[in-house]
Amino acid sequence: MGFDPDDLYEVDSDVPDLTGAVLLHHFEGFMDAGSAGRLLAEHLLGAEHRVIARFDVDRLIDYRSRRPTMTYAVDHWEDYDAPELVVHLLHDTDGTPFLMLSGPEPDHDWERFCAAVRNLVERWGVRVTAGFHGIPMGAPHTRPLGVTAHATRKDLIGDNQPLPNRLQVPGSLAALLEYRLGEWGHDAMGFAAHVPHYLAQSTYPAASLIVLDALSRATGLSLAEGELRAAAELADAEINRQVAESDEIADVVRALERQYDTFVEASERDSLLAESVEHMPTAEELGSQFERFLAEQNGGDGPER
Repeated sequence: MGFDPDDLYEVDSDVPDLTGAVLLHHFEGFMDAGSAGRLLAEHLLGAEHRVIARFDVDRLIDYRSRRPTMTYAVDHWEDYDAPELVVHLLHDTDGTPFLMLSGPEPDHDWERFCAAVRNLVERWGVRVTAGFHGIPMGAPHTRPLGVTAHATRKDLIGDNQPLPNRLQVPGSLAALLEYRLGEWGHDAMGFAAHVPHYLAQSTYPAASLIVLDALSRATGLSLAEGELRAAAELADAEINRQVAESDEIADVVRALERQYDTFVEASERDSLLAESVEHMPTAEELGSQFERFLAEQNGGDGPER
C-alpha cells in the first residue's frame, strides 16, 4: 500500500515566507566528476544556515549498499555518522533567502520523493529548482571549462549551450526530479560542469566555480566564490607542476589542446571537424594514457584524490 508523500518529511514550524525562493539540490552517489557538485554544496553550506526540513532516510536509503561510518573507541561504540537528507535555509551575499536540498541520493521511492519535493515547492512558493554536478569531458584543463545546461523551458537555459545530441543515459534522482517538476508545471533546471576526464576522479575546484557562476547567472542569486577561488588556484598550480615535470604528460595535454581548438574553430565556422582530427587519438585514449601515467608517478600520487 502506498503512503502520502508528505509522510516522507518533517518541516519546522517557524519557516519564514519563502515565496519566490530558489531551491538548489545536490545528491551524493551519482556521477560527479571532479567532485564539482560536492565541493560546491560544501562551499555553500559553509555559510550560516539552518535545517528547515528533514526527510526520512530510513525509508529512502539502503544502508547495506552505503554503510554509514561508526566510530569504535577501545571498548564501546562512540559515534554514528547518520546520513541526512535535508533542506537548508541560506542567504546569498545580498541577504536573499534560498534553499539547498542535499544528502545521499535515495535508493528507494524515487517517485514518492519527487512528489514530496513538489509538495515543498508548492508549499513554500519556490520559483525554480536547480541541480548541479560534474561530468567528464575530452577537453584539456588549459582551456575554458564548459557547462551543459538543461531545463524544463528553453528560456531558462540562457546563453548556455545545450548538448547537440540525443542521448540515453542511466537515470538519476536529480534528472527525474527535474523531469517530473516540468510535467507538474514548475520551472527546473540543471548544470553539469565539464571536467577534463583525466581529472574526473580528482578534486577539481575549478569545475565548482564554473557551476557557481552558471547558477548565479541563471537564478539571480549573488553567490560568493570565497575559498573556492583559492582552492582552484592551488589545484591548477599542482596540475601545471605535473605537466611541466613530464614531457609525456605535456604531449598529451598539447594533443588535447589541438583537438579542442580544432573543434572550437570548426564550430565557429558551422562546419565539421577538420580531416586531421580523424587521425588524432580519441579523447578517451588520451585520457587513459594520462591517467595511467599519473598513477605510476611517485607511487601513485597524482592530483589530490
